Amino acid sequence: MEFKHKSVLLEETIDGLDVKADGIYVDGTLGGAGHAMEVCKKLSAKGRFIGIDQDQDAIIAASERLAAYKQATIIRSNYCYMVPELAARGIHKVNGILLDLGVSSYQLDNEERGFTYRVDAPLDMRMDQRQTLTASDIVNGYEERELYRIIRDYGEDKFAKNIARHIVAARQTKPITTTGELTEIIRQSIPMKMQVKSGHPAKRTFQAIRIELNRELDVLRDSLDGMIDLLDDGGRLCIITFHSLEDRIVKTIFRKNENPCTCPSDFPVCVCGKKSKGRVITRKPILPGEQEMEENPRSKSAKLRIFERVY
Repeated sequence: MEFKHKSVLLEETIDGLDVKADGIYVDGTLGGAGHAMEVCKKLSAKGRFIGIDQDQDAIIAASERLAAYKQATIIRSNYCYMVPELAARGIHKVNGILLDLGVSSYQLDNEERGFTYRVDAPLDMRMDQRQTLTASDIVNGYEERELYRIIRDYGEDKFAKNIARHIVAARQTKPITTTGELTEIIRQSIPMKMQVKSGHPAKRTFQAIRIELNRELDVLRDSLDGMIDLLDDGGRLCIITFHSLEDRIVKTIFRKNENPCTCPSDFPVCVCGKKSKGRVITRKPILPGEQEMEENPRSKSAKLRIFERVY
């Protein structure tokens, strides 16, 4: 199966990066290299591009697509290791960083990866297949209260308690090993009238399990400060999120780096000594236009936020 993924907010992100021909740019979620290709086109022979992805299928596809660009270096890793990975290659400052979060169209459409609830496949959902823990381990191994917590917090599903209870009851009989089995259990946990109203009943639970398995929110939360420190003066960090929790993390960390002062509001001058690292370019997130949402329904929940480093 060919690695296909339609890059969301492509023009807006490339504009936001404000690519300099001789600059160094990093894509921490390389995927099928849609954004990467547009960055590479703008680079001179002196420019550099580093693409990072933990998915072997993405690495293979991106390597082929970027083969013509000698400026491109591709690394199989998680973007949370961006700072040491770049340092190992002698790079300590960059001019731009891009993250396109969430799951790729290829991962969703490739049935055997177990990300989708639309077909029956093994319960996998690993973004990095070198990882041993799978979605099946979570579904069959987590206690009911833990399942409830992740479905409530990461899936934002109001039927989280019921879904967790049904999962635990079902696995007493036999392990839940496929996406089809899990989908059927979720269907039985949600009233039919709600299923008609709010899209596919399994969507939120599958999202929650995927986020938990791949530690998506922890990785994002723990990486952003280091990325901002990696930026050179005027360097930009562009992040596309697809989930309200991701967006909240990005918004909060961007604001904190713009205004880190912890002094009480009635202090006449700052005494904490915490200095701003730059400015938030996007007061409100950039959203896809009508045409993009029509052509690519998966772009509907996308939000782009941009931070600029200022020394």
